[in-house]
Amino acid sequence: MTLRRRKSSRLSRRPKPSRGSTHKARQRKGPKQVALAEVKDNLSRYLRLAVDEEIVITRHGRPAGILIGFASEEDWFEYRLEHHPEFLRRIEEARIALRAGQGIPLRDLR
Repeated sequence: MTLRRRKSSRLSRRPKPSRGSTHKARQRKGPKQVALAEVKDNLSRYLRLAVDEEIVITRHGRPAGILIGFASEEDWFEYRLEHHPEFLRRIEEARIALRAGQGIPLRDLR
């Protein structure tokens, strides 16, 4: 039995994206969504993927959580710092003080 190739005109064929193309990335809107059961079955895989993009974990088709990966310990430290309430409060206080004219100009720190 031989397989027949279906003939198609050149005009009807869509060009295939080249290897390394970002074609699919441009089509996707927002973070990747994955069902909880799939994440549970392939957690290591999704942790690797989460280094480059956030992964929304869904339960019954609805967002239930988010998986965020870290490429290094420094990334983990920065994430913790950026989300620490005390650090955020101190940054806001410093910004308010600068707007009020308080603070030391950079040229005076030398």
